[in-house]
Amino acid sequence: MSETARRTRPPVIRVAIVDDHPALREGTASLLSREPDIEVVATLGSLAEIRALIDGDEPPDVVVQDIRLGGESGLRMLSGEATATVAGQARPVGGPGPAIILWTAYDYPQYAAYAYRAGAAGFVVKTAPTAELIAAIRRVADGGIHFSTRPDLGTRPLSVREREVLARIVDGRSNDEIAGELGVTSRTVEAHLTRLYERFGVHSRTELATRALREGWLDVPAEV
Repeated sequence: MSETARRTRPPVIRVAIVDDHPALREGTASLLSREPDIEVVATLGSLAEIRALIDGDEPPDVVVQDIRLGGESGLRMLSGEATATVAGQARPVGGPGPAIILWTAYDYPQYAAYAYRAGAAGFVVKTAPTAELIAAIRRVADGGIHFSTRPDLGTRPLSVREREVLARIVDGRSNDEIAGELGVTSRTVEAHLTRLYERFGVHSRTELATRALREGWLDVPAEV
């Protein structure tokens, strides 16, 4: 998914790569640096490091960032859950500030949908050829967008309560335990489970928990 460029890209695109696997980020930096119009200005391993770079005197034009950075979630970073986030300083598409490309091994439409809604300029899977990442960097530097996974914009995120129930299902809690922890009745918990079963086309608690873990449902911030 791409969009026509909206502004002229800088002569040399300053790129920061954020990934918690040193070999991967350094190898990718080496490949990108072969391009005459791309300069890799930083290879970083955490959100704290990229925030510090963006706050500095010479922020990058483009940030290529993994979705999962150790215990940190790049998707939550794009939400308003923290006050000092990259998303708070990321530009709207075509506007001032660094453009964010989420770079991930997890090719999930719900991830792409959240990234799109949250203002990320790009979404590229790590299994894509390096040429696609280079093309995405150039496009977002122009002010456009590049999503290699089409966002499923028809699927809304889980509500806060649905996330609370699902997280406890994943942890193996019974309906009575969940009800006690959340201060609701067991019947209310059952109603939430029924809706989750119907929504995701599953038929058991085990199937629901397995899919939630495999597809990263709890990594996507709640709908508010």
